[in-house]
Amino acid sequence: MDLSVVDLSPIPEGGTAADAYANTVTAAKHAERLGYTRFWVAEHHGRATSLAGTSPEVLLGRLAGATDSIRLGSGAVLLNNYSPFKVAEVFGALDGLAPGRIDAGLGRANGSPAVDHALGTDRHVENPDEDHREKVEAVINHLYDTYPPEHAYSELSIPRSGAETPVPWLLGSSPSSAELAGKLGLRYCFASFIRPQFAMYAFEEYYDSFEPSSLPGGVDEPQGMIAVNAVCAETDEKAARLRAVSEAAYKRRRRGISAVPSVEEAIDELGGAPEPTPETLDDGEWPRAISGSPETLASLLAQLADRAGVDEMMIQHTVRDHDDALRSHELIAEGVGIEAR
Repeated sequence: MDLSVVDLSPIPEGGTAADAYANTVTAAKHAERLGYTRFWVAEHHGRATSLAGTSPEVLLGRLAGATDSIRLGSGAVLLNNYSPFKVAEVFGALDGLAPGRIDAGLGRANGSPAVDHALGTDRHVENPDEDHREKVEAVINHLYDTYPPEHAYSELSIPRSGAETPVPWLLGSSPSSAELAGKLGLRYCFASFIRPQFAMYAFEEYYDSFEPSSLPGGVDEPQGMIAVNAVCAETDEKAARLRAVSEAAYKRRRRGISAVPSVEEAIDELGGAPEPTPETLDDGEWPRAISGSPETLASLLAQLADRAGVDEMMIQHTVRDHDDALRSHELIAEGVGIEAR
């Protein structure tokens, strides 16, 4: 099994965005040394008091200069906020900074009305699914320079390294995004930490709707990945205490509170430390977050990967202490057995 990371650049307690970005750079270099396959960064808006990851295209440029071999990408660039040509130009520039190492993770998401208005995002397009499909196809055609000669955009160009063109991935958290990835024949990553209840439905839809791609950068056979909220520690009990932060933070977000609690605050708000995640999940069970020792996490990740029919898992977590976060990545790598570089 391959392992990858998606990082949201959380603001550390008492820190700033500068501290968050420094931690993300450290995490990327750490993941590279451990043998992780990819390191992606996210795009969130209107939550800068807790998450500094608003602009993956900027942060990836910094990561390109700090790493040598790990693949870098967006998890995801939100196409509903931008023009496809601009997005393609960004990925072309990143390819020039990290030749042959860029993943173009494409998705969409609406924020609050204030966020969408500030971004100039139209929440009322007539057919949002068709609009998204057209934007995905446009980004890929710009990236691979495959508009036909008679097309208005055929003479437009983007920066290129001359190495492998940025690889497109479609990202989502619903069966509709999976269906689109299948119909377009694209690689697909499902965010199970957002909507775990749709994980199996999404991959069933992806496989059922899959057609070998007619787009450049597509695939002839399904290729999927799952992003899971997972935290690891030396014991199942210690890991469960760290997982309390994710569970309490989720409950806070549902109440409109973005601040992430400490471990102690989370345990107090939950009424006690969570029970350790069982090493074997029940049939059909897909937790929002999992935790455990290296051995337990390796078993859980293998079960979830097998259920979805994928060979790669992407790790996301909500961990307040940066040293705990790095240690978690280290222990997961140890449990799964990926080879350090």
